[in-house]
Amino acid sequence: MRPLLVIDDDNEFCSMLADYLEPEGFAVTSALTGVEGLEQALSAEYDLIVLDINLPEMSGFEVLRGIRSQLDTPVLVLSSRTAEVDRVVGLELGADDYLPKPFSLREFLARARAILRRTEDRPVRKTCRSSDGKIVVGDIELDAGLRTVCCKGKRLELTSVEFNVLEMLLQAAGHIVTREQLALHALGRPLTAYDRAVDVHLSNLRRKLGHKFAGNERIKTVRNIGYLYARTLELSGRDSESARLPFRSSRR
Repeated sequence: MRPLLVIDDDNEFCSMLADYLEPEGFAVTSALTGVEGLEQALSAEYDLIVLDINLPEMSGFEVLRGIRSQLDTPVLVLSSRTAEVDRVVGLELGADDYLPKPFSLREFLARARAILRRTEDRPVRKTCRSSDGKIVVGDIELDAGLRTVCCKGKRLELTSVEFNVLEMLLQAAGHIVTREQLALHALGRPLTAYDRAVDVHLSNLRRKLGHKFAGNERIKTVRNIGYLYARTLELSGRDSESARLPFRSSRR
């Protein structure tokens, strides 16, 4: 049986999906809120996560971002929100597919199996956060406990906001973090119209870290969405063998 997590606030729908999928070889676990779903996703191993966007306590987009900050587990997003912007945001945040409601169970099963086939050989990702709270990506080491950052072993002087921005980018390295998410985490407030505060802090971070490492751009701008810290920075020699990339894997 393949373990599958369904995060949806409709208990009847979860039960119906479990009844349909279990004869097809899936062992289904359900979570009815965003917070419960994220906790369940991070505490056990699943071959596939089915995620609704409209959830209580925490939106599905926030759950997806939390999942992608640590896991490579394939995610199939379900939503009655069919606007193009919702589909684009879901896919940019790391969803493997986006299925609008209502849908047929046969189509759902076909999409789930297609995702599993595509992701069967997905590369393993390992966490870069050690037991002492350090995050290491490429030549950057961030110590969350001491709130210090070193680049190539040299201590950098960052403002509190710059530290918060970098911490969030490193935790989600390889995946897009929206400007709104950065504002809430780093500034403690939502963005306002024509607000460029996040962009200014990103510009300062690029200057202090260096725009590139080993020929690769460190922090990439994703137009009209947000930013991405590249996690596949290439190292050479012994460094490439010891470099720790972010995230722990759900693959067995």
